Amino acid sequence: MKTVTINSLDKYVDNKIEIKGWVYNRRSVGKIWFLILRDGTGLLQCVVVNGECDKDTFNLEQALNQEDSVIVKGIVKKEPRAIGGYELSVREVCVINHTTEDYPISKKNHGADFLMSNRHLWLRSKRQNSIMKVRHQTVKAIRDYFDNNGFTLIDSPIFTGNSVEGTTTLFGVDYFERSAYLTQSGQLYQEAGATAFGKTYCFGPCFRAEKSKTRRHLTEFWMVEPEMAFVELDENMTWAENLVGFIVQRVLENCKMELETLERNISALKNIVPPFPRITYDEAAKILQDNGSDFEYGNDFGAPDESTLSSQFDKPIMIHHWPANIKPFYMKRDSDNNELALGVDIIAPEGYGEIVGGGQREDDLNILTKSIRRHDLPLEPFQWFLDLRKYGSVPHSGFGLGLERVVAWICGTKHIRETIPFPRTMARLEP
Repeated sequence: MKTVTINSLDKYVDNKIEIKGWVYNRRSVGKIWFLILRDGTGLLQCVVVNGECDKDTFNLEQALNQEDSVIVKGIVKKEPRAIGGYELSVREVCVINHTTEDYPISKKNHGADFLMSNRHLWLRSKRQNSIMKVRHQTVKAIRDYFDNNGFTLIDSPIFTGNSVEGTTTLFGVDYFERSAYLTQSGQLYQEAGATAFGKTYCFGPCFRAEKSKTRRHLTEFWMVEPEMAFVELDENMTWAENLVGFIVQRVLENCKMELETLERNISALKNIVPPFPRITYDEAAKILQDNGSDFEYGNDFGAPDESTLSSQFDKPIMIHHWPANIKPFYMKRDSDNNELALGVDIIAPEGYGEIVGGGQREDDLNILTKSIRRHDLPLEPFQWFLDLRKYGSVPHSGFGLGLERVVAWICGTKHIRETIPFPRTMARLEP
């Protein structure tokens, strides 16, 4: 007898098979009872009828508990009314392990703190399972996009000797009697990669010691960061918007059931096709002022500002040419206006905030050296970075896309903590 998975049942209609999984739910109707089985690939209705299975199996109903591990044997039937369109006519149920006590996560409503403390179990729920599958497809789409467009994966280190996004959000670690930090970004190393390979990217965890308790922030998150030699701001923006569009369309193709489970508005996602609206920081500031905001020119946009801006468009918006004093030291300035940096942020629709940040990098050695000093950063840890301007410097650009923020937006989740298997926040270091 062949062991199969729930997501492959279409190949085994009218065949006897076995499925290994866990009890998700059960209910009875007269001389019939139903076992809802999960196996990690989906849910399946298993029909247990008196006379079609052995007596021990039929009498098992009251003994089964939620999350008991089982092997179910039976015949696959096509049933449009059932979950996934198929059901299993049961011949035998073998119990592998009975739960020793009541499953902590029941059908009743639980508070967020309880669910986060039981994250290792909460991942089994239908909604969380769907979010993780969307995350999986998002990751796959990102890798396919860059791999299919001539980029080389160059892994950036997790331990670094310098900051990237400022010194106030660094996690310091003891590194063999030296000071080191958990990386805020892999970008600087990708600049080295771009001058060696032309187009590179890294994809891994980043760490920010931000004392933030908002629904948009984690202390540990994943970011993909491409870097491209001989690419200036406009072309960089095109790469970024095409990536976002590619991700959304891939998820729409491969996660129909998951998005349905999440009750996501599919029509809103179908509209996410480049090109995206491009506006300057000045134009964005005017939109805010015209909408009654008390936004002060020269500041970064906060969550309410981003929500207001996104409400004016039905696609992600690309905001470029920012005040240089609110952008990092490595950002190149506009040759026509030295007060502006050649940076770009992409703001997601529906109030989900920034999902991409990037821009053109400063390629002049003297200007970059002065910028490091102006930001009160020590030169010594950046000597290798300055070497990139000494030997074969060229115009180059890149960006970072935050995986969890993109997944939160695509799934329509209210809080970013649901988009990563085991979230890390100010208040949570376990499970």
